[in-house]
Amino acid sequence: MVELIEDRLSRGDTTPGFILDGFPRTLAQAEMLETIGRPIDAVLVLEVDEQEAVARMAKRAQEEGRTDDTPEAIRTRLANYRENTAPLIEWYRARDKVVPVNGLGTIDEVFAQIRKALDHMGARA
Repeated sequence: MVELIEDRLSRGDTTPGFILDGFPRTLAQAEMLETIGRPIDAVLVLEVDEQEAVARMAKRAQEEGRTDDTPEAIRTRLANYRENTAPLIEWYRARDKVVPVNGLGTIDEVFAQIRKALDHMGARA
């Protein structure tokens, strides 16, 4: 996966900046990402409590007819997140890269918060 990201980031259209969604997911991936020479400026962390995350996944399963969002699959996904991905937040926080975003609210409200965070980051650059 890191090779794929490295290849994509080597293209000129990413020179002004880029957003990675859902990557890295593990500390090993984050460490490898640092070796490719394109530093991460910030990590947006959508903050949603676990109960809300479960409710959203269950609603998505119902609305979209997703068979992969069973209660068991959701529990497994959340356990994997806690074990492998959540530690990245502290790893990036120690590097002063974490930008928290309230993930509660409507899609439009959360999007507005993300835009505000990105705009603020642009002002810092």
